[in-house]
Amino acid sequence: STQSTWDMTSVVAMALGKPVATGNLQAAETDNSGFGLPPMSAPSSASAALPQTEALGGLFTRHTRGVVYGLQTGAVQNMLDFDFISNRVEPSVAAIIHPFGSRKSERQFFWGASAIMIPVFQTLEECFKTFPSVETVVNFASNRSAFASTMEILEFSQIRSITIIAEGVPERQARQLAAISRKSGVTIIGPSTVGGVKPGAFRIGNAGGRLDNIIASKLYRPGSVAYVSRSGGLSNELNNIICRNTDGVNEGIAIGGDRFPCTNFMDHIVRYQADPSVKLIVLLGEVGGTLEYQVCAALKAGTITKPLIAWCTGTVASQFTYEVQFGHAGALAQKEMETAAAKNAALAEAGALVPANFEDFPVLIATTYQRLVREKIIIPRPEITPPTIPVDYTWASKLGLIRKAPNFISSISDDRGEELTYCGEPISKVLTGGQGIGNVIGLLWFQRSLPPWACDFIEMVLMVTADHGPAVSGAHNCIVAARAGKDLISSLASGLLTVGPRFGGALDGAAQMFTQAYDNGLSPEEFVEQCRTKNVNIQGIGHLVKSLENPDVRVTLISNYARTHFPSTTLLDYAFEVQGVTTRKKSSLILNVDGAIAVAFVDLLRGCSLFTKEEADEYVKMGALNGLFVMGRSIGLVGHYLDQNRLRQPLYRHPVDDIAYLPPKIPSPALSLSKRPYSTSWRIPFAIARRIAK
Repeated sequence: STQSTWDMTSVVAMALGKPVATGNLQAAETDNSGFGLPPMSAPSSASAALPQTEALGGLFTRHTRGVVYGLQTGAVQNMLDFDFISNRVEPSVAAIIHPFGSRKSERQFFWGASAIMIPVFQTLEECFKTFPSVETVVNFASNRSAFASTMEILEFSQIRSITIIAEGVPERQARQLAAISRKSGVTIIGPSTVGGVKPGAFRIGNAGGRLDNIIASKLYRPGSVAYVSRSGGLSNELNNIICRNTDGVNEGIAIGGDRFPCTNFMDHIVRYQADPSVKLIVLLGEVGGTLEYQVCAALKAGTITKPLIAWCTGTVASQFTYEVQFGHAGALAQKEMETAAAKNAALAEAGALVPANFEDFPVLIATTYQRLVREKIIIPRPEITPPTIPVDYTWASKLGLIRKAPNFISSISDDRGEELTYCGEPISKVLTGGQGIGNVIGLLWFQRSLPPWACDFIEMVLMVTADHGPAVSGAHNCIVAARAGKDLISSLASGLLTVGPRFGGALDGAAQMFTQAYDNGLSPEEFVEQCRTKNVNIQGIGHLVKSLENPDVRVTLISNYARTHFPSTTLLDYAFEVQGVTTRKKSSLILNVDGAIAVAFVDLLRGCSLFTKEEADEYVKMGALNGLFVMGRSIGLVGHYLDQNRLRQPLYRHPVDDIAYLPPKIPSPALSLSKRPYSTSWRIPFAIARRIAK
């Protein structure tokens, strides 16, 4: 965010060996014509410098409760952690407004080590009706909706202050909000701000940074120094500077970096002047705009009597020969009087304590504080120890403070970086590599980038196994489920659940049987005889339709490709030798497509030089080959599902005439054979005759 951007100051000029720039104050005026708002000119009296500031009063106390507009769970937890270490009695966040939610719900957060639930409302009306004591809103709406959402919030009279976090709110809308807020008496901080902090009382969103920074800056209890700044990022720096050189921050507000913040420096300085607990005021302005001149006028009029230390960052801009736009939209000097040097000179002339450069800023704060202590204007209080709060697991893990055995381990893909990776390969490289889905399977299944011929073979297998007509069991089950009105996933699962040793799932079994026989040195005849002796079918051998006289074209395509491109087809050749033995008994006992894919894939794993023999065998045991069939056949099953829905097929009911109803023949115990009404010799012919008659 722009609030975290470090503004260059005169320190840069000194580092460049340049003199610190100074400037002469010239009267100038900011033109606000055309907006329906009063002109913003440099004030010449206290009345002009204090537009309605008397009505602001204190913004936050230890009892202030607010709501967060937008589902910003991180910011909510940060506010709750601040509340806990500040020893608040109840959380400062009463609820969350999430306009895009579907209904009222609750979100879990932590209060110290205990889990609490914060309600989430869809509408402001419901939220404020439930929590009538809420008086402030932290608005995280985007710059597109910040104006509309803030206008809606202003309709509720219970709201005393609103903070607009978004930067880039259109300037006309920002100025309209400023005018409306002053008319209604509602303080609007921002836009383009992190908000602010009231140590020991209330924290706006993420102001103050992480919890360790909150504790280091001692924002869990109030000090004697109040500050107001433009920059949210530099307000965190002020928290640190003030903590190191004084008894701490009493209140700090970042009014926002856009050109037209809804509150100005004086709106908050007047509150600090009226607050007896504030003894020292710090102002950190910047190049651009004329808000600092309101402070000059108030100093000259005697409205500000407490010591005020001021500095405007951006004095380095005078070292450039052209206009310099710093991080904030408003950090641009359009006139001489808007330069940081001119404003620093004006503040010093008006009576503010202005250092020579930013490096002397902490020194001046320290010496002024020490003087106030000597004069007994500030009486330092004993330091208190904040409650211990458990460190967030994610943060503690990043710092290396804890370790935990992960519940899940993944070694094939990683989505944590800027680009998704498959086994270490960036997805952009995978897509442009030109090796298609075969390479993706190689990376995700086998953790290898397979050679092109292997990737092409995998794609061939997927195409060959995609479908084998509607009559096979997998397609049949998928079709029945689709016609029963089941969704695509359910129908696909119905078809895939039939994959097993008898349908499609023979790839792993065939690979293991042929591999084991070959590795054990069995001849094809010995292998077949061994299976016959054990009464075990050879998986990958046999087909219901295909035979030597009617060969399976798919087997021919697979074997031809393997013999042309593979370094070795040892196991494939062995399988065809086994086919030569089995077809002597019956011509349909051929090497089927499952068997051909299985043995060819083992040849691929063993012959590509990327796997050891043990690794190749392990992948077969894990079921990788059946995975190829499942992946390929899923294509066809999805096709059958879409086909049935496209054809508007009704619920399937199997025809009765295709079912043989065979009721069990249970003899009646009440009748002996001698007492039956007809002889046994007549029962069978009679039953057959009755079926024929039907």
